[in-house]
Amino acid sequence: MTDTDLVEFRWAELSDSNAITRLINKAFLVEREFIDGDRTSFDVVCELLTKGQFLLAEEAEVLIGCVYIEQRGDGAYLGLLSIEPTRQGTGLGTRVTLRAEDFARDAGATRIDLKVVSGRSRLPAFYARLGYSRTGTEPFPADVPTKVPCHFINMSKQL
Repeated sequence: MTDTDLVEFRWAELSDSNAITRLINKAFLVEREFIDGDRTSFDVVCELLTKGQFLLAEEAEVLIGCVYIEQRGDGAYLGLLSIEPTRQGTGLGTRVTLRAEDFARDAGATRIDLKVVSGRSRLPAFYARLGYSRTGTEPFPADVPTKVPCHFINMSKQL
């Protein structure tokens, strides 16, 4: 048995918002090299829960991973994949992503879209290994302070 065999998945409730916010900001600390400030806030997480869902990965009732998924027309949007830093590189991110894809597929989505910040050079390759293709780029929000120029890389996968 591996550590990932002990992982349980469930859908977030509003009461999970603080834990989700903490995990996202901890997992996204790597972005501090090029973006100032936290990745998200409690208020943003609560707002997202009114539009979509967070799939949570827990071990012994401790949150170790999450991802946001939102149905958008005939597709779905995946975002904020966050894995406890000590668990990154263990395959947990792949498991969480594949579970979210299954949910989107079961809900009738024919594709799933996501975007990554250009400064996260490893992420496009991670998602490409899972079958995602680059579909373009878009500007980074002008109101987010950055230390270097950034843009979004859009990716999509047919389900």
